[in-house]
Amino acid sequence: MSLSVGIVGLPNVGKSTLFNALLKKQQAYVANFPFATIEPNIGVVPVPDERLNKLSPIYNNAPIVPATCEFVDIAGLIEGASKGEGLGNKFLNHIRQVDAICFVLRAFSDPDIIKQGVKDPKSDLEILRLELDLADAEMEEKHLKKKNADTESLQYFKDKPFLVVLNVDETDVAKSAELEEKYANELGVNRDQIVAICAKVESELADLLLEEQKEYLKEIGASLGALDKLIQKAFKTLGLITFLTAGEKEVRAWTINEGITAQDASGVIHTDFMNKFIKADVCDFNDFVNNGGWKQNRELGKVRSEGRDYIVKDGDVIEFKIGS
Repeated sequence: MSLSVGIVGLPNVGKSTLFNALLKKQQAYVANFPFATIEPNIGVVPVPDERLNKLSPIYNNAPIVPATCEFVDIAGLIEGASKGEGLGNKFLNHIRQVDAICFVLRAFSDPDIIKQGVKDPKSDLEILRLELDLADAEMEEKHLKKKNADTESLQYFKDKPFLVVLNVDETDVAKSAELEEKYANELGVNRDQIVAICAKVESELADLLLEEQKEYLKEIGASLGALDKLIQKAFKTLGLITFLTAGEKEVRAWTINEGITAQDASGVIHTDFMNKFIKADVCDFNDFVNNGGWKQNRELGKVRSEGRDYIVKDGDVIEFKIGS
């Protein structure tokens, strides 16, 4: 399942710096998992999941294959984009292609970077959303005039889930939680839809070794994980969860939409599995780790046999039984 998040914002708010940090994370990911398909304007990054690190040792440090989230770098929007200003329609078309929107707002105060069209986070978000609302209204008007309106598939911006990234000063990194709470209220968004991150710091961290990263963050009173938090929140914004598989070959997180059945989830591994589905052996993650894998958990009666209509939960460890 390949779902994408478009990085959107006004000029000079740090979109490119943030995307470069994600690209560096992508490069590290590709070094370990060469099957990822890469394009110049797309970053395919692993979704951090400590559960995989606990499963791998059970099977002789089996290779880890994480779920991924795709970020798309989209050129800066300017006021009037809905009327063709700047990149206009090209810009809007790029946003229509993604599954969710990541609004990047400037909350840093670098005097060397021109505030082109930028005022404050609240005003900037209002401009961004207004331009998308105006573009929706224009598309709906054109849609209603067409005779084939009933057969067209529309992609309204208002229907896309979104999250907000506050690009903060390096000196504000240590109080990111406080800033997220403050701006969530000011912007009128849910607390879990907002992430405070210093794109400059994250881009610089990507070039350092782990111990160097820890030392750098210690100096500014911060901790690891801001970029990881962004990736995890983006994943959740898309309404996604993961189930896990584990064995000698690999331990892996599989991406599914929340609320789907075991039969549908099996099709993520291979489409034939859906037609040949017999049952799903399911084990609680903590039981699986504490008792050391499938064999011991079966002996202890910790493995459940679930039918095709079982609703898969995030973190379920599953082994599908498939007929011939």
